[in-house]
Amino acid sequence: MTPIEADPALAAALVDAARAMSRQLADLRFSPPVSHVYNPLDYARAPAEAYLKRYGASRKRVVFVGMNPGPFGMVQTGVPFGEIAAVRDWMGLEATVATPPLQNPKRPIEGFACTRSEVSGRRLWGLFAERFGRAEHFFADHLVANYCPLAFFDGGRNLTPDKLPAAELRPLQAICDAHLRRMLELLEPEWVIGVGAWAEGRAKIAAEGLPVRFGRVLHPSPASPAANRGWSEAASRQLRTLGVWDDRPA
Repeated sequence: MTPIEADPALAAALVDAARAMSRQLADLRFSPPVSHVYNPLDYARAPAEAYLKRYGASRKRVVFVGMNPGPFGMVQTGVPFGEIAAVRDWMGLEATVATPPLQNPKRPIEGFACTRSEVSGRRLWGLFAERFGRAEHFFADHLVANYCPLAFFDGGRNLTPDKLPAAELRPLQAICDAHLRRMLELLEPEWVIGVGAWAEGRAKIAAEGLPVRFGRVLHPSPASPAANRGWSEAASRQLRTLGVWDDRPA
């Protein structure tokens, strides 16, 4: 595979957009049952921006969009679906992670020292590693993003954004929609693939009018019985059916 020439200006624009979104999100307030809100773009800025600089510095054919961070993935590493072994060993990224101002004692931030594995991230990045081999081969044409970078907790329980009250969800979506649209304008993908139906729906709203095609794959969460019956095979089949991937080895 021919290496893609990096565009530092593109990577810098992605970083600037992420920082702008992070600043806007800092002004939002959330009511009970939300007990803690984590913003990895803030306390895990170093690895989050290293990901964009190394792997976002070229136009992409496919952008995968997830919902929001998991407690043992992006919450710890700053990278979407950022299962630690995948980020550290496959992507070659590791950097200092600080802690949020109000840390949840039931969900401590341990950064790359965290010993828990993010199942969704292990499945997602495991599929890409199996198909493409080296990370550089995957990222030549693809990038993975999260629609919302915030993680919400009700004590030790993870709350997804769709569970927020409408009055709190609307301003959050306005910020995240604008950021996702800006990202897609910069990356100019042919395909936007939602990881799960909710992410696909938000991507369609954010990217309305842009010349992109949409699709989705089954979410790799262990809470999904279908995902537990062979997520990698199911997602690969969905991508082939859409025409995003072909049957040939990468």
